[in-house]
Amino acid sequence: MGRQREPRAPGFWPLALFFALFVLFMYGPMLVIVVLSFQGPGGGLTFPIQGLSLHWFHKLAEGLGVVDIGAALRRSLGLGLVVMLCTVVLSVLAGLAFRKKLAGGNVLFYVVVASLIMPSIIVSLGIGLEFRLLDTAIKKTLELLGLQATLDDFGSSLGLYTSALGAHLTWTLPFGLLIMFAIFNRFNPAYEEAARDLGATPWQSFRHVVLPLIAPSVVGIGMFGFTLSWDEIARTSQAIGDVNTLPLELQGLTTTVTTPSIYALGTVTMVVSFLVMGLTVALARLLQRRQSGTAAR
Repeated sequence: MGRQREPRAPGFWPLALFFALFVLFMYGPMLVIVVLSFQGPGGGLTFPIQGLSLHWFHKLAEGLGVVDIGAALRRSLGLGLVVMLCTVVLSVLAGLAFRKKLAGGNVLFYVVVASLIMPSIIVSLGIGLEFRLLDTAIKKTLELLGLQATLDDFGSSLGLYTSALGAHLTWTLPFGLLIMFAIFNRFNPAYEEAARDLGATPWQSFRHVVLPLIAPSVVGIGMFGFTLSWDEIARTSQAIGDVNTLPLELQGLTTTVTTPSIYALGTVTMVVSFLVMGLTVALARLLQRRQSGTAAR
């Protein structure tokens, strides 16, 4: 005789309905954009859909007016990868440093996480102003040094891998640092002590003991770094200079493009995000299995 199923609690179905509506609220708009992007040539920006085809993806590949979507995509991918690398390296190093008592460590921590509570557009404006002041100082210095040729060639220090990179790191680094704090708070230092007892140097202890144990979390920080950078608009808008990332181009196109090709662009950006998250989850699980296999041996 099978085990009798316990009756549902009185609040189960209302909470289940609320959760279903919440999921629909989050993912419904994305689903609508995906569906509308696969319309036929006669499709519009609203329902009902007019046929099914890849027509608007072909139009997207041909270009949307004067906007070079391919270049914007490459800029966003490049910036996202650099932000991911910087976030991982700086977060791990900061996590290791904060394991010890640091003079002024609390103040430094609050300075780092303060950018999370600042309005993003204010952060962007501040960084943009800072780099414009830097431009003025550089130009005056070049003028005083008599380097006229260099001054004529100098445009601006605002750029993808200068001001925009800094703006994105003000968003990704606090998340990475908070994750590393949580990881190292649960980390057992006995593993490192055992490695040192066996003659390992600090670098060998980190490489062969600490890093393999925290690797899944490091992969997660990398995913946060890339995805937060990939779709960032507000912190980028005033700090990127004379080029645009893909989200900024997409924002600008919403006022000029009146065909489902803009939905096709949204679908492509969404696929890239889910692809990165899928690869990250797969890599994290692979690292966890390797950890489990090593522990079993």
